Amino acid sequence: MDIANAYCGPPPLPGDLWFRWSFDPFAMVLVLGLLGIWLCWGRKDNAGRGAIASAIALISIAFFSPLCDLTTALFSARVAHHVILIGIVAPLLAIAMPWRNRPLLPLSALTLLNGLTVWIWHAPSAYEWAIYDTAPYWLMQLSLLTTSWLFWREVLSPLARTGGALIALVAFIAQMGLLGALLVFAPFPVYVPHLTTTFPFGLSALADQQLAGLLMWVPAMLPYLLAGIWLILRMTNAIASEQTSGSAR
Repeated sequence: MDIANAYCGPPPLPGDLWFRWSFDPFAMVLVLGLLGIWLCWGRKDNAGRGAIASAIALISIAFFSPLCDLTTALFSARVAHHVILIGIVAPLLAIAMPWRNRPLLPLSALTLLNGLTVWIWHAPSAYEWAIYDTAPYWLMQLSLLTTSWLFWREVLSPLARTGGALIALVAFIAQMGLLGALLVFAPFPVYVPHLTTTFPFGLSALADQQLAGLLMWVPAMLPYLLAGIWLILRMTNAIASEQTSGSAR
C-alpha cells in the first residue's frame, strides 16, 4: 500500500508539519462519548473533573494536532502516540470513571489482555494493516485504549490488593521493556511503511525504529513506576494509620 493513503494523511515534511492540524470526526465521537459516559457514571469531585478534562485534552492533541500526521512519517511518533493513550489517557480515565463493582476479569487476566494488545498492534503485519483504513485504524486505537483503561481501573481501585497491583505493574513494565529492547536491537527496520518516510526528519528507518524502542523502553515506563510508588505510599500510610489507631486504643 502507498503510505500517502494512510489514515492520518500523507507523510508531512518538517517545514509544513505545524500546519497539519486536522479534524477527525471519529475522534470527536470518542471525545463526546467519553464525556457522556463520565456525565452519567463518572466521579464529579475535583479529581474526577480534572482527570476527564486532562484526558480529553490529550486525546485532542493525539488526534487533531500535527502529531497524528507525524505518525505517518515516523514510527517513533506512532509509539509516542500510543504511549500517550495507554500510559496517560487511560489512567486519567480510570480516575475519572472508576469501578462501581468488581471487574469481570481478575487483574492477572487484564494485565495479559493489555499486554497482548500492545504486542499484536506492534507486530509489523498488524501495524501495516491498521494504519491505512478507518476500521482497522480505530480498532487499533480503541482496543489499546480500552484494555489499558480496564487495566488501570483495577490497578488504581481502592479495592485492589496492593501486592497484586504492584506485580501487575512490574509484569507490564517487563513486557513493554522487552518489546522496546527488540526494537532497539533489531539489526534492520521491520516496518515497511516507514522505510522511506523518515529521511526528511534526519533519521534512517532503523534509527527511527530504535528511537521508538527507547521511547517504549524508558519514558513509557514512567507512569507505571509512578503508580507503583503511589501504591507503596498508600500501603505505608494505611499501615501507619492502623498502628496509630491501635496505639490510641
